[in-house]
Amino acid sequence: MKSLLVLLSYHHNNTEKIANVFAKVLDAQIKTPQQINPEELQEYSLIGFGSGIYGAKHHKDLLDLADKLPQVTNKKAFIFSTSAMTGEAKVAKDHSLLREKLQSKGYMIVDEFACKGFNTNSFMKYFGGMNKGRPNAEDLKHAEEFAQNLKQNLQKK
Repeated sequence: MKSLLVLLSYHHNNTEKIANVFAKVLDAQIKTPQQINPEELQEYSLIGFGSGIYGAKHHKDLLDLADKLPQVTNKKAFIFSTSAMTGEAKVAKDHSLLREKLQSKGYMIVDEFACKGFNTNSFMKYFGGMNKGRPNAEDLKHAEEFAQNLKQNLQKK
């Protein structure tokens, strides 16, 4: 299974920490949206798309890439993120725009992952930020379990 992670992580590299765990388990390459030629995604059987959450959605560069992707048929993908706030409904909402864009291009979203990340955006920087030390060892363990389950489930099919 040839895998790729498309990642945009820059403030505190929270999402990159998660992506590095995924990359190790899935034996995947990591590239930024700027490093991607949309046509090259055809070479991969699984693609993970992730970034931090900004204003309740993924980073603009990742969303712009999703707009440029060619139509595919049932290509497997997963979505991941780190953000200040989590919870099932919040994550579903935060991931909705990227999910819709990918599905409209023919991607089949096989799973989604999110965890808290250190956040110093806007006024929070004046208070030392939120979720200092996140993602932590437990978050990274959950990321590893997520990737292991993803790998096992896709190998069964």
